[in-house]
Amino acid sequence: MLSLFSNQNDSKNTIIKREILRLCINEGRNSIADMAKALNTSVPTTTKLLGEMIADGYLLDEGKVDTKGGRRPSMYGLNPAAGYFLGVNVARQHFHIAICDFKGDIVQFIQDIEFVLEANADSFKKMCRRIKEEAAKAGVSWDKVLGVGISLSGRVNPEKGYSLTYFVSDDIPMTELFQGELNVPVTIENDSRAMTYGEYMTLGKEADKDMIFVNLSWGLGMGMILDGKLYYGKSGFSGEIGHFPFLDNDIICRCGKVGCLETGASGSALHRMIIEKLQEGKRSSMSKIYKQKGNVELHEILQAVKEEDVLAIEGIEQVGTTLGQGLAGVINIFNPGLVVIGGRLIVGKDYLMLPIKTAVHKYSLNKVSADTKFRFSKLDRKAAAVGDCLLSRSKLLGLM
Repeated sequence: MLSLFSNQNDSKNTIIKREILRLCINEGRNSIADMAKALNTSVPTTTKLLGEMIADGYLLDEGKVDTKGGRRPSMYGLNPAAGYFLGVNVARQHFHIAICDFKGDIVQFIQDIEFVLEANADSFKKMCRRIKEEAAKAGVSWDKVLGVGISLSGRVNPEKGYSLTYFVSDDIPMTELFQGELNVPVTIENDSRAMTYGEYMTLGKEADKDMIFVNLSWGLGMGMILDGKLYYGKSGFSGEIGHFPFLDNDIICRCGKVGCLETGASGSALHRMIIEKLQEGKRSSMSKIYKQKGNVELHEILQAVKEEDVLAIEGIEQVGTTLGQGLAGVINIFNPGLVVIGGRLIVGKDYLMLPIKTAVHKYSLNKVSADTKFRFSKLDRKAAAVGDCLLSRSKLLGLM
């Protein structure tokens, strides 16, 4: 299977076969005549190469279609069983796996696999074993896996294969560690960018070629689709909206600097606000938990938001207002057609979205933000893992 995608195999016929695949991916099923015309190749050559690709398992004959007159042509499309791609989203104490088939359809999502990844080779090897085990449980034979995409929080350089969060060695990129154990092409990505790509690809016609995705979880991240492509920046570290020097609050961010937007608009900021209010004696359904433990976890705060606890709602609204102010600046700079809000805090729904929109309208230039639409993530917790496997697929098939 992989020979078709190897950089060492660039014969003319191989290049045409890749173009046939891309044509089927972008336009769905096609007839031989349509393919020959689109690729500027003869019908006999197209027929021969198509036959080889069917024999190799890449394509399927999907039968004939009705026409207004003349012979009904046979149509050909991707074989979903030609191979699979895995997406692995690594969180602090667990990871999620999404599996897509050759056509790009998600066939399985496995969430909350307990595991704490550490910055050492043994931990990477253990995770790889778990990934293979979970694939086997899902009924996917590893020899049918064509690629794996892995996303992590923090600063990630996909091109060089390094993560500054899980840094092992200058001499050993993270991708090399994973590929050594998984024996398939591996790509790594920042979790917010993976979420952005997953959302963009899933939205289809509802997406916009200029789109901003905000990952509002414990931290604050952002991904950008500009002119239909993921934007990386010079060193692959674009999207660090959480560390924009925005607030005059003297709060030290986890990056070590003061006044980052993340210190006022994130799960960690919400957690700090609620703890401060409970310490002051503010009444809440969380008061009992706080008295018992001396703390309240973020998931307990978000549950309180769902249950319409007034203190929790006030906190989520404050986060929304601060985030909206920051997004007003982003919108003024990039003029996106769509802003998607994802991450753990979207359980706040209108308590979060209304303050965001209000602040954007107040602080952005009206002419710039007038055509910008807002929506919550369609994929929610699946976003990063789905983005990972679709990124792996797109890179292997040369779609980006």
